[in-house]
Amino acid sequence: MIVNVIRTLLFVVFFSIGAAAMSGSVLCDDLVSHYRNKHFREQAKRLNQRRGSLIADYEALLRQLEDDPNLIKRIAPTAIGADQNEPNTIYPRATAQELAAARKALAQIAEQEPNEPVLPAWLARCSEPRLRTYLFICGAALILISFVCFGRIKKLPDEEQ
Repeated sequence: MIVNVIRTLLFVVFFSIGAAAMSGSVLCDDLVSHYRNKHFREQAKRLNQRRGSLIADYEALLRQLEDDPNLIKRIAPTAIGADQNEPNTIYPRATAQELAAARKALAQIAEQEPNEPVLPAWLARCSEPRLRTYLFICGAALILISFVCFGRIKKLPDEEQ
């Protein structure tokens, strides 16, 4: 009785692992496309969020321009880089060190954007044709082993019965 339970358990384990290996090798292309589509969807979401914030900033700037018509006169010289000639006013210039510090800060912000890999490492390894073939053959061998070694034992007909 206990022997039958152990045989059944070993059959289920070996057969499950073999079936998973075979199905993984057959469905590898579908898994690769699934992970790539998932990556592209996340990338599109990030771009849409960024686009939404840019649109909100643009709308806020347009509202400011509608509320204060002199805003263009104040920001135009700075935007185009023209020198102002107003007396009693100091216009600071950015030094090279300040520009370098600002560039480093912007680079750190750009690095914070997630750059996760498109495919998991195990799937990248399994998608190679040679390894897919090996995986399929090993899965088939496990299924065959589970049937041969742990399958049902035929009872020998007793001559007494």
